[in-house]
Amino acid sequence: MNLLISGGRVLDPASGRDGIFDVLAAEGRIRRVAKKIPPADGARVVSAKGFWVLPGLIDVHAHLREPGGEESETIESGSRAAAAGGVTTVLAMANTQPPIDNPQQVRFVLRRALEKAVVRVLPVGAVTKGLAGTELTDITSMAREGCAALSDDGHGLMDSRLMRRALEYTKNLGIPLIDHCEDSNLSLGGVMNEGRLSLKLGLRGIPTEAESVMVARNVYLAQLTGAHVHCAHISSGDSVDLIRRAKKKRIPVTAEACPHHFTLTEEAIERYDTSAKMNPPLRGRRDLAAIREGLADGTIDVIASDHAPHELHSKEREFSQAPFGVIGLETLWALTADELVRGKVLPPLEAVRKLTQNPARLFHLPGGKLSPGAPADIALYDPRAEWTAERFFSKSSNSPFIGRKFKGRIAATIVGGRMVYENGNFPAPEEAA
Repeated sequence: MNLLISGGRVLDPASGRDGIFDVLAAEGRIRRVAKKIPPADGARVVSAKGFWVLPGLIDVHAHLREPGGEESETIESGSRAAAAGGVTTVLAMANTQPPIDNPQQVRFVLRRALEKAVVRVLPVGAVTKGLAGTELTDITSMAREGCAALSDDGHGLMDSRLMRRALEYTKNLGIPLIDHCEDSNLSLGGVMNEGRLSLKLGLRGIPTEAESVMVARNVYLAQLTGAHVHCAHISSGDSVDLIRRAKKKRIPVTAEACPHHFTLTEEAIERYDTSAKMNPPLRGRRDLAAIREGLADGTIDVIASDHAPHELHSKEREFSQAPFGVIGLETLWALTADELVRGKVLPPLEAVRKLTQNPARLFHLPGGKLSPGAPADIALYDPRAEWTAERFFSKSSNSPFIGRKFKGRIAATIVGGRMVYENGNFPAPEEAA
Protein backbone atom coordinates (compact mmCIF):
# COMPACT_ATOMS: atom_id res chain seq x y z
CA MET A 1 0.00 0.00 0.00
CA ASN A 2 1.18 3.52 -0.80
CA LEU A 3 1.52 6.00 2.05
CA LEU A 4 1.20 9.73 1.49
CA ILE A 5 2.29 12.07 4.27
CA SER A 6 0.84 15.45 3.46
CA GLY A 7 1.47 18.99 4.56
CA GLY A 8 4.17 18.49 7.18
CA ARG A 9 7.35 20.43 7.81
CA VAL A 10 9.96 18.18 6.20
CA LEU A 11 13.38 18.40 7.87
CA ASP A 12 15.88 16.45 5.78
CA PRO A 13 19.53 17.39 6.36
CA ALA A 14 20.77 15.23 3.49
CA SER A 15 18.90 17.36 0.94
CA GLY A 16 18.84 20.57 2.97
CA ARG A 17 15.03 20.62 2.90
CA ASP A 18 13.25 22.54 5.62
CA GLY A 19 9.75 23.43 4.51
CA ILE A 20 6.22 22.22 3.88
CA PHE A 21 6.21 19.20 1.58
CA ASP A 22 4.33 16.00 0.84
CA VAL A 23 6.19 12.68 1.05
CA LEU A 24 5.07 9.62 -0.91
CA ALA A 25 6.22 6.13 0.11
CA ALA A 26 5.61 2.97 -1.91
CA GLU A 27 7.00 -0.56 -1.72
CA GLY A 28 8.99 0.33 1.37
CA ARG A 29 10.86 3.27 -0.14
CA ILE A 30 10.54 7.01 -0.56
CA ARG A 31 9.18 7.62 -4.05
CA ARG A 32 8.70 11.37 -4.17
CA VAL A 33 9.02 14.55 -2.13
CA ALA A 34 7.20 17.56 -3.54
CA LYS A 35 5.14 20.59 -2.57
CA LYS A 36 1.93 18.83 -3.54
CA ILE A 37 1.41 15.17 -4.43
CA PRO A 38 -2.08 14.01 -5.46
CA PRO A 39 -3.10 10.81 -3.63
CA ALA A 40 -3.13 7.67 -5.75
CA ASP A 41 -6.03 5.23 -5.62
CA GLY A 42 -5.82 3.09 -2.49
CA ALA A 43 -3.11 5.18 -0.86
CA ARG A 44 -3.35 5.91 2.84
CA VAL A 45 -3.14 9.65 3.42
CA VAL A 46 -1.70 10.86 6.72
CA SER A 47 -2.14 14.55 7.46
CA ALA A 48 1.05 15.92 8.98
CA LYS A 49 -0.15 19.50 9.24
CA GLY A 50 1.64 21.11 12.18
CA PHE A 51 4.04 18.16 12.48
CA TRP A 52 7.72 17.83 11.68
CA VAL A 53 8.48 15.04 9.21
CA LEU A 54 11.91 13.62 10.01
CA PRO A 55 14.00 10.79 8.59
CA GLY A 56 13.70 7.87 10.98
CA LEU A 57 16.19 8.39 13.79
CA ILE A 58 19.24 6.14 14.04
CA ASP A 59 20.53 5.24 17.50
CA VAL A 60 24.02 3.78 17.23
CA HIS A 61 24.31 2.92 20.93
CA ALA A 62 21.72 0.88 22.81
CA HIS A 63 21.71 -2.17 25.05
CA LEU A 64 18.78 -4.48 24.31
CA ARG A 65 19.96 -7.17 26.78
CA GLU A 66 18.87 -10.18 24.72
CA PRO A 67 20.14 -12.86 25.08
CA GLY A 68 20.57 -13.30 28.81
CA GLY A 69 19.04 -10.16 30.28
CA GLU A 70 15.43 -10.52 29.15
CA GLU A 71 14.10 -9.55 32.59
CA SER A 72 15.19 -5.95 31.91
CA GLU A 73 14.75 -5.74 28.12
CA THR A 74 14.24 -7.84 25.00
CA ILE A 75 14.79 -7.10 21.36
CA GLU A 76 11.00 -6.84 21.02
CA SER A 77 10.43 -4.48 23.96
CA GLY A 78 13.50 -2.41 23.13
CA SER A 79 12.34 -2.03 19.55
CA ARG A 80 8.96 -0.78 20.77
CA ALA A 81 10.68 1.75 23.01
CA ALA A 82 12.71 2.82 19.99
CA ALA A 83 9.62 3.24 17.81
CA ALA A 84 7.93 5.33 20.51
CA GLY A 85 10.97 7.61 20.39
CA GLY A 86 11.00 7.95 16.60
CA VAL A 87 13.98 5.62 16.24
CA THR A 88 13.82 3.32 13.21
CA THR A 89 17.30 1.78 13.38
CA VAL A 90 19.04 0.59 16.55
CA LEU A 91 22.57 -0.72 16.94
CA ALA A 92 22.47 -3.31 19.73
CA MET A 93 25.63 -3.52 21.81
CA ALA A 94 27.51 -6.76 22.32
CA ASN A 95 27.53 -7.00 26.13
CA THR A 96 24.74 -9.55 26.35
CA GLN A 97 24.94 -12.93 28.13
CA PRO A 98 26.54 -14.61 26.24
CA PRO A 99 28.16 -11.72 24.39
CA ILE A 100 27.78 -11.16 20.66
CA ASP A 101 31.32 -12.39 20.07
CA ASN A 102 30.88 -14.96 17.30
CA PRO A 103 29.00 -15.33 14.00
CA GLN A 104 26.31 -17.50 15.60
CA GLN A 105 25.37 -14.75 18.05
CA VAL A 106 25.27 -12.19 15.23
CA ARG A 107 22.85 -14.45 13.36
CA PHE A 108 20.76 -14.91 16.51
CA VAL A 109 20.23 -11.17 16.96
CA LEU A 110 19.41 -10.65 13.28
CA ARG A 111 16.96 -13.56 13.29
CA ARG A 112 15.26 -12.45 16.52
CA ALA A 113 15.00 -8.91 15.17
CA LEU A 114 13.25 -10.17 12.03
CA GLU A 115 10.85 -12.21 14.16
CA LYS A 116 10.07 -9.74 16.95
CA ALA A 117 11.33 -6.20 16.36
CA VAL A 118 9.15 -3.40 14.99
CA VAL A 119 12.22 -1.38 13.93
CA ARG A 120 15.54 -2.31 12.33
CA VAL A 121 17.93 -3.85 14.87
CA LEU A 122 21.57 -4.41 13.89
CA PRO A 123 24.06 -6.20 16.15
CA VAL A 124 27.39 -4.74 17.20
CA GLY A 125 30.01 -7.48 17.48
CA ALA A 126 32.45 -7.73 20.36
CA VAL A 127 36.09 -6.84 19.74
CA THR A 128 37.40 -9.44 22.18
CA LYS A 129 36.19 -12.88 23.17
CA GLY A 130 33.91 -12.72 26.17
CA LEU A 131 34.57 -8.97 26.33
CA ALA A 132 37.62 -9.98 28.34
CA GLY A 133 40.04 -7.69 26.51
CA THR A 134 42.64 -10.39 25.91
CA GLU A 135 41.90 -12.17 22.61
CA LEU A 136 40.35 -10.84 19.42
CA THR A 137 37.11 -12.30 18.13
CA ASP A 138 36.68 -13.53 14.56
CA ILE A 139 36.04 -9.99 13.39
CA THR A 140 35.95 -10.83 9.69
CA SER A 141 33.33 -13.56 10.07
CA MET A 142 31.09 -11.39 12.25
CA ALA A 143 31.30 -8.54 9.76
CA ARG A 144 30.34 -10.90 6.95
CA GLU A 145 27.31 -12.06 8.95
CA GLY A 146 26.08 -8.49 9.24
CA CYS A 147 27.32 -6.77 12.39
CA ALA A 148 27.30 -3.02 11.87
CA ALA A 149 30.32 -2.18 14.02
CA LEU A 150 32.69 -3.62 16.63
CA SER A 151 32.73 -2.68 20.31
CA ASP A 152 33.48 -4.00 23.78
CA ASP A 153 31.19 -1.29 25.16
CA GLY A 154 30.72 -1.51 28.88
CA HIS A 155 34.46 -2.11 29.10
CA GLY A 156 37.40 -0.02 28.02
CA LEU A 157 39.80 -1.92 25.74
CA MET A 158 42.96 -1.40 27.76
CA ASP A 159 45.45 -3.35 25.64
CA SER A 160 46.68 -0.83 23.06
CA ARG A 161 48.46 -3.49 21.01
CA LEU A 162 45.21 -5.47 20.76
CA MET A 163 43.33 -2.28 19.91
CA ARG A 164 45.77 -1.58 17.09
CA ARG A 165 45.28 -5.07 15.66
CA ALA A 166 41.50 -4.72 15.86
CA LEU A 167 41.67 -1.41 14.01
CA GLU A 168 43.73 -2.97 11.25
CA TYR A 169 40.92 -5.49 10.75
CA THR A 170 38.10 -2.93 10.86
CA LYS A 171 39.91 -0.66 8.41
CA ASN A 172 40.12 -3.46 5.85
CA LEU A 173 36.47 -4.38 6.45
CA GLY A 174 35.25 -0.78 6.25
CA ILE A 175 33.37 -0.78 9.57
CA PRO A 176 33.87 1.48 12.59
CA LEU A 177 35.17 0.44 15.98
CA ILE A 178 33.19 2.02 18.82
CA ASP A 179 35.32 2.42 21.93
CA HIS A 180 34.13 2.85 25.48
CA CYS A 181 36.89 5.27 26.44
CA GLU A 182 37.77 4.33 30.00
CA ASP A 183 41.05 3.57 31.73
CA SER A 184 39.83 1.05 34.29
CA ASN A 185 42.91 1.57 36.45
CA LEU A 186 41.93 5.20 36.94
CA SER A 187 38.20 4.54 37.34
CA LEU A 188 38.53 1.45 39.56
CA GLY A 189 35.88 1.48 42.27
CA GLY A 190 34.49 4.85 41.21
CA VAL A 191 30.75 5.43 41.05
CA MET A 192 30.38 9.14 40.21
CA ASN A 193 32.37 12.11 38.94
CA GLU A 194 35.46 12.83 41.02
CA GLY A 195 35.37 16.24 42.65
CA ARG A 196 33.99 18.24 45.54
CA LEU A 197 30.58 16.59 45.37
CA SER A 198 32.00 13.06 45.52
CA LEU A 199 33.95 14.10 48.62
CA LYS A 200 30.82 15.61 50.15
CA LEU A 201 28.75 12.49 49.46
CA GLY A 202 31.49 10.11 50.56
CA LEU A 203 31.49 8.28 47.23
CA ARG A 204 34.54 7.20 45.28
CA GLY A 205 34.99 9.31 42.15
CA ILE A 206 35.89 8.68 38.53
CA PRO A 207 38.20 11.41 37.21
CA THR A 208 37.59 12.88 33.76
CA GLU A 209 41.12 11.74 32.93
CA ALA A 210 39.92 8.12 33.00
CA GLU A 211 38.10 9.01 29.80
CA SER A 212 40.40 11.56 28.21
CA VAL A 213 43.59 9.49 28.38
CA MET A 214 41.85 6.75 26.38
CA VAL A 215 40.46 9.27 23.91
CA ALA A 216 44.04 10.49 23.40
CA ARG A 217 45.22 6.88 22.94
CA ASN A 218 42.49 6.30 20.36
CA VAL A 219 43.42 9.45 18.45
CA TYR A 220 47.01 8.23 18.12
CA LEU A 221 45.94 4.73 17.07
CA ALA A 222 43.50 6.11 14.51
CA GLN A 223 46.34 8.23 13.13
CA LEU A 224 48.67 5.22 13.09
CA THR A 225 46.28 2.79 11.39
CA GLY A 226 44.06 5.11 9.36
CA ALA A 227 41.07 3.27 10.84
CA HIS A 228 37.84 4.90 11.98
CA VAL A 229 37.51 5.07 15.77
CA HIS A 230 34.17 6.22 17.16
CA CYS A 231 34.37 7.44 20.76
CA ALA A 232 31.22 6.50 22.65
CA HIS A 233 29.31 8.66 25.17
CA ILE A 234 31.84 11.50 25.54
CA SER A 235 31.35 13.24 28.88
CA SER A 236 34.24 15.65 29.49
CA GLY A 237 35.53 18.91 28.09
CA ASP A 238 39.06 17.48 27.79
CA SER A 239 37.75 14.72 25.53
CA VAL A 240 35.95 17.25 23.36
CA ASP A 241 39.17 19.27 23.00
CA LEU A 242 41.18 16.19 22.03
CA ILE A 243 38.67 15.18 19.37
CA ARG A 244 38.45 18.73 18.04
CA ARG A 245 42.22 18.87 17.57
CA ALA A 246 42.25 15.42 15.94
CA LYS A 247 39.63 16.47 13.43
CA LYS A 248 41.64 19.53 12.49
CA LYS A 249 44.44 17.09 11.56
CA ARG A 250 41.93 14.97 9.59
CA ILE A 251 42.46 11.95 11.85
CA PRO A 252 39.50 9.55 11.40
CA VAL A 253 37.99 9.96 14.87
CA THR A 254 34.29 10.61 15.50
CA ALA A 255 32.29 10.97 18.69
CA GLU A 256 28.83 10.77 20.18
CA ALA A 257 27.14 12.49 23.10
CA CYS A 258 24.14 11.29 25.08
CA PRO A 259 21.19 13.42 26.19
CA HIS A 260 21.93 12.85 29.88
CA HIS A 261 25.40 14.34 29.42
CA PHE A 262 24.13 17.49 27.70
CA THR A 263 21.16 17.87 30.07
CA LEU A 264 22.21 16.90 33.60
CA THR A 265 25.20 17.49 35.86
CA GLU A 266 26.50 15.54 38.83
CA GLU A 267 24.13 17.57 41.00
CA ALA A 268 21.37 15.17 39.90
CA ILE A 269 22.77 12.55 42.28
CA GLU A 270 23.08 14.82 45.30
CA ARG A 271 20.37 12.76 47.01
CA TYR A 272 22.03 9.48 46.02
CA ASP A 273 19.59 9.01 43.14
CA THR A 274 20.62 5.75 41.45
CA SER A 275 18.47 6.55 38.41
CA ALA A 276 21.15 9.12 37.55
CA LYS A 277 24.03 6.68 37.91
CA MET A 278 25.65 5.86 34.58
CA ASN A 279 29.09 5.28 33.11
CA PRO A 280 30.70 7.61 32.20
CA PRO A 281 29.14 9.54 35.06
CA LEU A 282 27.41 12.87 34.99
CA ARG A 283 30.08 15.56 35.16
CA GLY A 284 30.24 19.20 36.21
CA ARG A 285 28.74 22.29 34.60
CA ARG A 286 31.88 23.13 32.61
CA ASP A 287 31.89 19.67 31.07
CA LEU A 288 28.20 19.95 30.17
CA ALA A 289 28.88 23.30 28.51
CA ALA A 290 31.80 21.77 26.61
CA ILE A 291 29.61 18.92 25.35
CA ARG A 292 27.09 21.45 24.07
CA GLU A 293 29.84 23.47 22.42
CA GLY A 294 31.18 20.31 20.79
CA LEU A 295 27.75 19.53 19.40
CA ALA A 296 27.35 23.07 18.13
CA ASP A 297 30.70 23.29 16.33
CA GLY A 298 30.56 19.80 14.83
CA THR A 299 33.24 18.19 16.98
CA ILE A 300 30.63 15.72 18.22
CA ASP A 301 29.06 14.05 15.20
CA VAL A 302 26.27 11.95 16.67
CA ILE A 303 23.67 11.94 19.44
CA ALA A 304 22.99 8.47 20.88
CA SER A 305 20.95 7.20 23.81
CA ASP A 306 23.24 4.64 25.51
CA HIS A 307 19.91 3.02 26.46
CA ALA A 308 20.87 0.73 29.37
CA PRO A 309 17.84 -0.85 31.05
CA HIS A 310 17.93 -2.42 34.51
CA GLU A 311 15.26 -4.03 36.66
CA LEU A 312 13.86 -1.77 39.37
CA HIS A 313 15.11 -3.92 42.24
CA SER A 314 18.70 -3.73 41.01
CA LYS A 315 18.58 0.06 41.14
CA GLU A 316 16.95 0.12 44.59
CA ARG A 317 20.23 -0.41 46.39
CA GLU A 318 22.89 1.72 47.99
CA PHE A 319 24.33 4.06 45.39
CA SER A 320 27.71 2.34 45.37
CA GLN A 321 26.08 -1.07 44.78
CA ALA A 322 23.54 -0.12 42.10
CA PRO A 323 24.45 -0.85 38.47
CA PHE A 324 25.43 1.85 36.01
CA GLY A 325 22.94 2.75 33.28
CA VAL A 326 19.81 4.68 32.33
CA ILE A 327 17.17 4.10 29.69
CA GLY A 328 16.96 6.62 26.88
CA LEU A 329 15.35 5.45 23.65
CA GLU A 330 11.97 7.06 24.35
CA THR A 331 13.40 10.42 25.43
CA LEU A 332 16.23 10.62 22.88
CA TRP A 333 14.56 13.06 20.49
CA ALA A 334 12.43 14.75 23.15
CA LEU A 335 15.53 15.83 25.09
CA THR A 336 17.39 16.77 21.93
CA ALA A 337 14.50 18.99 20.85
CA ASP A 338 14.00 20.50 24.32
CA GLU A 339 17.61 21.05 25.33
CA LEU A 340 19.37 21.70 22.04
CA VAL A 341 16.75 23.08 19.63
CA ARG A 342 14.62 25.09 22.05
CA GLY A 343 17.77 25.84 24.02
CA LYS A 344 19.27 27.47 20.88
CA VAL A 345 22.31 25.19 20.89
CA LEU A 346 21.50 23.69 17.47
CA PRO A 347 19.13 24.74 14.70
CA PRO A 348 16.51 22.07 13.96
CA LEU A 349 18.18 20.77 10.80
CA GLU A 350 21.51 20.27 12.59
CA ALA A 351 19.90 18.49 15.53
CA VAL A 352 18.16 16.12 13.12
CA ARG A 353 21.44 15.60 11.24
CA LYS A 354 23.17 14.21 14.35
CA LEU A 355 20.47 11.54 14.65
CA THR A 356 19.98 10.69 10.98
CA GLN A 357 22.40 11.67 8.22
CA ASN A 358 25.57 11.56 10.31
CA PRO A 359 25.09 8.11 11.87
CA ALA A 360 23.95 6.73 8.50
CA ARG A 361 27.09 8.09 6.83
CA LEU A 362 29.55 7.08 9.54
CA PHE A 363 28.13 3.58 10.01
CA HIS A 364 27.36 2.94 6.33
CA LEU A 365 23.62 2.52 6.90
CA PRO A 366 21.00 2.94 4.15
CA GLY A 367 18.58 5.30 5.94
CA GLY A 368 18.94 8.74 7.46
CA LYS A 369 17.38 10.72 4.61
CA LEU A 370 14.09 11.51 2.91
CA SER A 371 15.00 11.24 -0.75
CA PRO A 372 13.67 9.07 -3.59
CA GLY A 373 15.01 5.53 -3.32
CA ALA A 374 15.83 5.73 0.38
CA PRO A 375 14.10 3.39 2.83
CA ALA A 376 10.74 4.83 3.89
CA ASP A 377 11.83 5.21 7.52
CA ILE A 378 10.09 8.29 8.88
CA ALA A 379 9.25 9.89 12.23
CA LEU A 380 6.38 12.34 12.71
CA TYR A 381 6.98 14.78 15.55
CA ASP A 382 4.29 16.98 17.07
CA PRO A 383 6.12 20.02 18.50
CA ARG A 384 3.00 21.20 20.33
CA ALA A 385 2.16 18.04 22.28
CA GLU A 386 2.69 18.29 26.02
CA TRP A 387 3.42 15.19 28.07
CA THR A 388 5.13 13.97 31.21
CA ALA A 389 7.63 11.12 31.27
CA GLU A 390 5.94 8.58 33.53
CA ARG A 391 5.49 5.24 31.80
CA PHE A 392 7.69 3.58 29.22
CA PHE A 393 7.36 0.88 26.59
CA SER A 394 10.76 -0.39 27.70
CA LYS A 395 10.56 -3.21 30.24
CA SER A 396 12.61 -0.99 32.57
CA SER A 397 12.05 2.47 33.99
CA ASN A 398 15.49 3.52 35.26
CA SER A 399 15.31 7.05 33.90
CA PRO A 400 16.49 10.24 35.60
CA PHE A 401 13.79 12.08 33.62
CA ILE A 402 10.72 10.50 35.23
CA GLY A 403 8.35 13.33 36.09
CA ARG A 404 9.86 15.75 33.59
CA LYS A 405 7.38 17.67 31.47
CA PHE A 406 8.10 17.87 27.75
CA LYS A 407 6.71 19.96 24.96
CA GLY A 408 6.84 17.99 21.73
CA ARG A 409 6.38 14.27 21.19
CA ILE A 410 6.79 11.62 18.51
CA ALA A 411 3.31 11.02 17.09
CA ALA A 412 4.09 8.23 14.63
CA THR A 413 6.96 6.11 13.37
CA ILE A 414 7.15 4.45 9.97
CA VAL A 415 9.61 1.68 9.06
CA GLY A 416 9.89 0.51 5.48
CA GLY A 417 6.69 2.34 4.61
CA ARG A 418 4.74 0.60 7.38
CA MET A 419 3.24 2.47 10.33
CA VAL A 420 4.72 0.67 13.34
CA TYR A 421 3.81 3.23 16.02
CA GLU A 422 0.95 5.72 16.10
CA ASN A 423 -0.23 7.82 19.03
CA GLY A 424 0.83 5.37 21.71
CA ASN A 425 -0.22 2.23 19.84
CA PHE A 426 1.54 -0.42 17.79
CA PRO A 427 -0.73 -1.39 14.87
CA ALA A 428 -0.83 -5.06 13.94
CA PRO A 429 1.02 -5.75 10.66
CA GLU A 430 -2.24 -6.24 8.78
CA GLU A 431 -3.51 -2.87 10.04
CA ALA A 432 -0.35 -0.91 9.24
CA ALA A 433 0.00 0.97 5.99
